[in-house]
Amino acid sequence: MVRRIRAISEKYQLTIAVYGHAGDGNIHPSILCDLSNPEEEKRVHGAVDEIFAAALAVGGTLSGEHGIGITKRPYIAMALAKRCKNPEGREGALDPKGILNPGKIW
Repeated sequence: MVRRIRAISEKYQLTIAVYGHAGDGNIHPSILCDLSNPEEEKRVHGAVDEIFAAALAVGGTLSGEHGIGITKRPYIAMALAKRCKNPEGREGALDPKGILNPGKIW
């Protein structure tokens, strides 16, 4: 995952520091940026999208112990849908055939 974050850092030309918990694989990528610069803010949002998607793709979660706040809020449906019900009707734990309320995420 750290290699993937490094590639995202290079793609978006951003410095991303990664630290975390050695024992459980819980990482904390932090993007060092100037959000008063509109172009840089746009790149930050692209990097965040890719980091969260990469974490979910390898079976990770959006949060270990800190909860879901402002930054992660837009991604909660994507994270939970994989485990409960997928809005595109693909397999999910509570609706493996995608037949319960098609198009709904909860």
